[in-house]
Amino acid sequence: EYQWKGPFYFIQGADPQFGLMKAWTHGDTDNGDDEWGEEIKLAEQAVQAINKLNPKPKFFVVCGDLVHGMPGSRWKKNQEQDLKNVLKNTDQDIPLVFVSGNHDIGNTPTREAIDDYCKNWGDDYFSFWVGGVFFLVLNSQLYFDSSKCPELRQAQDAWLDEQLAVAESQKCKHIIVFQHIPLFLRNPDEDHDYFNLDKSVRQEIMEKFHKAGIKAVFSGHYHRNAGGSYKGLEMVVSSAIGCQLGKDAHGLRVVVVTEEKVVHRYYSLNQLSSQGIEKELLDMIPKQK
Repeated sequence: EYQWKGPFYFIQGADPQFGLMKAWTHGDTDNGDDEWGEEIKLAEQAVQAINKLNPKPKFFVVCGDLVHGMPGSRWKKNQEQDLKNVLKNTDQDIPLVFVSGNHDIGNTPTREAIDDYCKNWGDDYFSFWVGGVFFLVLNSQLYFDSSKCPELRQAQDAWLDEQLAVAESQKCKHIIVFQHIPLFLRNPDEDHDYFNLDKSVRQEIMEKFHKAGIKAVFSGHYHRNAGGSYKGLEMVVSSAIGCQLGKDAHGLRVVVVTEEKVVHRYYSLNQLSSQGIEKELLDMIPKQK
């Protein structure tokens, strides 16, 4: 779909992270994730809310931390199976897009962990087109710590440069990026911590994205809503479908793409379930024939 076909929207979610809620309340985030009934209910509510939307979103992207169990941990396989059981009820006309997070492939990923993820959920980085808009899904763990698989980081870097060249030659309407870890939370020159990328890596990526004309980067990881901008590049950090670490509600982000801009709003699952998308956003999307 290289051609612009008019405005559309998609749904972004992040961090269903089956197992974190109990682990967090019990103060044992390494081994306390042996129950995830709460998260199953929330993920079911998210799928039901999305299925009711009219017109339908072009796709539903989940920006990482699909489950809480780290690679090789005791409950990971069960958590993944339960998440798949919920997600397979998504309307079959709404494609699912998965982004790898630190809990999916490890804080310091290995080739083995990434291979396992790819077998389960699909490629750890890839691109796709929707109606003249170019989307890039990145593996942000390779930017966070690629010490155990430096060759995979180099491969993603080379691939990204190729993709940006393609986008330029195709004269796409917008370029939008999905990754798990935000470049930054509020300020492009904030200090590095667990929830953002190292400053030197961040600067390099932001500059590359800015030069390529990328409109927005959507991520999760923070379990709170946040965001900021760098030279016209918007960084959008969405809170979780699952466990909240701040004051936001469990929710999803509705993202409308028009010819000129990318407009988005975070909805609580309750809001989206009961009221759907508000008129102001719906008016930007043409009615489906």
